[in-house]
This record gives sequence, structure tokens and C-alpha cells, in this order.
Amino acid sequence: MDVHGKRTDATVLLVDDTAAGRYAMGALLRRAGHQVVAAATGNEALVELDARLRRGTLPDVALVDVELSDMNGFELCRRIKARPHMAGLPVVHFSASAVHPGDRCRGLEAGGEAYLAVPAEPEEIDAVVRAAVRSARLRADDQALARRLTLLSETIVTIQAARSLQELADAAANGTARLTGGPAAVFFLGPDDELYRALSQDRTSLALPDEGAHRAVAGLLRRLTRGQSGVQITTVPAPLWPAGFFRPGMQHDARLALILTQDGKASVCLATPTRGVRRVNPEEETLVARLAQATAYAAEPLLMYQVERHVALTLQHSFLPQPHRLPELPGIDVAVRYVPASQQTEIGGDFYAALRTDDGVLVAVGDVVGHSLDAATVMVEIRHALRAYCVDESDPAVLAERLDKMLRYYHPGITTTVCLALIDPATGRTRIANAGHIPPLIIRDTGTADYAKAAGPLLGIGLPHPAPTELFLEAGDRLLMVTDGLIETRGTDLAASMEHLRAAAVGALPGLDALCDTLLDCFGHEREDDIALLALRLG
Repeated sequence: MDVHGKRTDATVLLVDDTAAGRYAMGALLRRAGHQVVAAATGNEALVELDARLRRGTLPDVALVDVELSDMNGFELCRRIKARPHMAGLPVVHFSASAVHPGDRCRGLEAGGEAYLAVPAEPEEIDAVVRAAVRSARLRADDQALARRLTLLSETIVTIQAARSLQELADAAANGTARLTGGPAAVFFLGPDDELYRALSQDRTSLALPDEGAHRAVAGLLRRLTRGQSGVQITTVPAPLWPAGFFRPGMQHDARLALILTQDGKASVCLATPTRGVRRVNPEEETLVARLAQATAYAAEPLLMYQVERHVALTLQHSFLPQPHRLPELPGIDVAVRYVPASQQTEIGGDFYAALRTDDGVLVAVGDVVGHSLDAATVMVEIRHALRAYCVDESDPAVLAERLDKMLRYYHPGITTTVCLALIDPATGRTRIANAGHIPPLIIRDTGTADYAKAAGPLLGIGLPHPAPTELFLEAGDRLLMVTDGLIETRGTDLAASMEHLRAAAVGALPGLDALCDTLLDCFGHEREDDIALLALRLG
């Protein structure tokens, strides 16, 4: 009987150096329903096992005579157990000689499971063989379960560390494949009906399913999870499940583990093939269901983050004027750029402004410290406050003092860096107030570039701001203001990054757009922070 109580037959490796013994024991085993593979010596048995190991057809049990011509049965047992892929093969020793207690002990010490004294009743021999097989299978099942539980734990740690829905989908797909030993696909259907998907790494990247297949999967997920609670395990037959997700161009029934996130706004699906690929294993399905639950828990905050990021981006794009919507600034040309951080990073509070005042053109670039929807909201308030203050006040230092007071009053604990510059287009006179920000880079028409010597405390801490730094721009000179997201890199000194920026600006082609595009090409790929640039030139 197997572990579920059903009688099963085994493949027995019979090792006996006498032809009569092999014949008699083999006939007995065959009558009991077993398949027999015979070997006359220990070395012959090892060669047979090696060949079967390569084919993946190891016997279920080895029945070994203690007295062999080339080695005794105990030595053969030790050699079998010493081989990693054969260590689980149960060995039953037998002997027609008088059995001493010491012989039984030697057999057990060598790793054997049982010891038979022959002749014995056929029923006893059959029972001992079947018991050894049953015990070995139970041990193998326990070991397999332990390995799967370890894989499940490792996968849960990986998915909990995912920083994006795509990272999460990749981790869940590969974890499902490791648990089931076959290809897997994972799908997240968000509240906006956006489908995130991933295929396990063992799935070839060739001939991926088309968008029609993904739309079909999205439709299935909507129908199957409607009104669902908890994990649902179901099979979708091949005609309804698009081909190619598990094997290129091939159709399979799909076994799905489906679950909604706790808020019920998104569904998670872990899919594995069934037809012609693998049989359903209840313990395995239980582990996949646990993985589906863990994936849903990990997906929920990432989906919420996606919503928050979308809102923050909307705020950024709504309140930061686009290049074609900048106000007319007589005597000055302006170019701006805004690049949000990579998908794995929260939106920050970077901003720029270009405003007309009674005393010239006021430009500003700043960064609310932190990365969240709150930072983007504070950014909007600072821009609105700056627009209001500069109606009757244009001195950059005074504006910095007023912004600092506003920030401390309405948002205590929030700090912001900002650089303000007031330019008189007629004379080129430029006054700069810098509150903890990277100072402006002045790129002269002569081909040199230097940072303005302007510094001061960041906004939100209540320290007085120094008088503005004053300099003059000549016709053709460019002034560049950036947020630190463009150049700041972990492990690199900011001063070194500023020098790289200065060198890149000097080497850029003439023109404001060329300057901005050159700097983004040099520094702006997959940054962990938002990037805001503003460049201006006297006309």
C-alpha cells in the first residue's frame, strides 16, 4: 500500500551471486506483483544503479544478499547510501546463513532498512519489501515538503522586498515555478483594469503571448474573482486559457490560484499548467495558495503606492508649467525640464518657476525634502506662495524669508531647499538667494562655467537668510539651476558630481534646449529622485 492506503507494486533491485537464489527470489517477487532487476555482484549492482540514475528510473528498493563474491552486502549498502542521489534508496539485507544479532546490527549501521532471514514465507518477504518502500516514500515526501516550505519562506521574503508591481510579479512567478517544478505565470489586475504579468525564468522569452491573450486573461480574472473571498483554486480548460503562457505555442489547462487583495480592488492570479505537464498535488496546491495570499498582501501597498504616485505626478504636471506654456519673459529665454523618478521610487517635491515682476524676471528651482504625496502637495503650496509674494516683493532674500515663515507656520517639520534668482534683462544684473540648494551654474559665452557663490540655510528651520549674491550676466551667457536628483549618487561626493555637471555644461552645444538635453543624457537615467532643470539666457 502507498501513503494513501492503496496497494502499489515496486521495482526491486535483487542482488544475489547465485543463479538459483536470483531465480527463486525473483520468481517470488514477481508473483507478488513486483518488477525485478537482477544483479550478480555488488559492482554489477552499482553499474546498474548508475545507468538507471541517468535515465531517472531508480528502483524502489534494493534486496541485497549479505554474502556476495566481490563485496559483502553491508559494504554495498554503504556505497549506495554514500551517493547523494541514491541515499534515499531503501536497502533490505537477506541471508540464508544463520542470522546473528550482530549481523542485523551491521546491516542497520550500514544504512539498511531491514534484515531478512531466508528461507521465509513469501508473505513475509513481500511485506518487508513493501514496508521498506512505504517508509522510503514517506521520508521522501517529508523531505520534499520541507524543501517546499523552505522555498515558500524564501519566496515570501523576496516578494515582501519587491519595490514595484513588476518586481513582485517576477518574484511570485519564479517562486511558483520553484514550488511546482514547472513553468508558471503570475497576473495582477489592478483597480484601473491595468494588467501586470510575469512569466517564470524557465519560460523561454520567444513567442510571447500577444495582447489579445492578455486581454483574455484579464477578462477571466474579472469573472472568476467577482464576489470571491479567500483563495480560490480552479482549473481553466485549454480552449479558454490562451496558448503560449507556459510553453511557446502550446495549449495547456491552467490551474489557477486566485485571490483578491484585502480591499477587494485588485486580483492576484498564480497560474501553472496541468494537461500533459504535471499532475495535481494537494500539498503543493496548499503551498501555492499560501504564496497567493502572501503575494496579495504584498501587492496591496504597491497598488496603493501606484495610485499615490499617479496623483503626485498629476499634481506635478498640473502645477509645473510645461515649456510651451511658460509666460512671456521679455529679454530672457527660458527652458525647463521635469523628469519624475524611476517607477520604483516615490515622487518628490521638485519644482521650478519663472515669473515676471516689476523689477525683472524671477526664476526659482527647489525641492521639498522627502518623497511622498505630501511632498508634492507642499511643493504646490510653495509655488503658489511664491507667485503671490512676488506681486509686491521681488528681493530674493526677502522672498526666502517669507517662504521660510510660511513653511514653519503651516508645515512644521518640513524643510525645503530653493534657489531664487532675480534678473534684470536690461542690465544683466542678477541677485541670487540660495536656501540650502545647489547654487546656479553660470555658463559664460566665452566657454567657461562657474558656480555662483551663493549659500544660505534651507527653508523651514527659522534661520536668517543673508543678503543676495549679486553678479552680472552678459548677452549670450546662460544660467543653469538644477535639483540634486540630476547628479546626486549614493557613495559619490556631491562636490565631485557638481564638477562633472560643470564639465558637461561647458561641453554642451549652444542653446538652452541643447544644454538641458545634454545634461539629461549624461546624468538623468534611472535616477532615484526627481529632476528639475531651469536654464535661461539673456536675449
